[in-house]
Amino acid sequence: MPFPTTRWSLLAQATVNGSAAQADALAEFYRRYREPVIAFIRQQPGLQERAEDLAQEFFVHLIEESTLRRADPAGGRFRSFLLGALVRFLSRDRVKGAAAKRGGGAAPLSFDALAGDGPAVPFAVARTFDRVWAHEVLALARREQAARWAARERSAELAGLAGFLPGTAAPPTYEAAAAALGWPLARLKTEVHRLRQEFRELVRAEVALTVDAPHEIEAEMNHLHAVLADPAE
Repeated sequence: MPFPTTRWSLLAQATVNGSAAQADALAEFYRRYREPVIAFIRQQPGLQERAEDLAQEFFVHLIEESTLRRADPAGGRFRSFLLGALVRFLSRDRVKGAAAKRGGGAAPLSFDALAGDGPAVPFAVARTFDRVWAHEVLALARREQAARWAARERSAELAGLAGFLPGTAAPPTYEAAAAALGWPLARLKTEVHRLRQEFRELVRAEVALTVDAPHEIEAEMNHLHAVLADPAE
């Protein structure tokens, strides 16, 4: 699988009025991380109603302040860098808010200790961000898979098989699914195997877009599986 070009090096050079490739990189970056960023902000006391506006401001800030240029691939994965930048952004927002209205309302969770150049974000703080990121990766893979099956005019068959994909709360039995599709049981099992294999490849391709080098993909895949397996909410 060719390694994708949408990675840190391209994002670091991207500007609002940049090339078509840079514009595509920024659009994909926003699409991939918007929901995790919003979900993280909503978890912070006093910021729920401002979450979407703050998320928009954060992405604009990253581009206008050339924050992405300072991302060092050798220092960690992009997901971790982005979360650190978000923590610093929210910390500065709180400082501005406190200056405008000192002593107003309940004190929010303090990120002062995390406001340096390389904040070590605690697991409890990062968990929501990572969980939403993981589910967004799966959703992107599902959309790509649906598009592929639609192109093969097999959308109805995919609907009958989708319950066997990861994340399904109560997958059907093989017997029930085979009967619903009118297939022999052996064919059903073969199709489910192919479906899952295709889905794993699509998830891997999505994860590949979030790292800087091919050798990092496996570690990030392991992290995604660990996040999804964590029962804590």
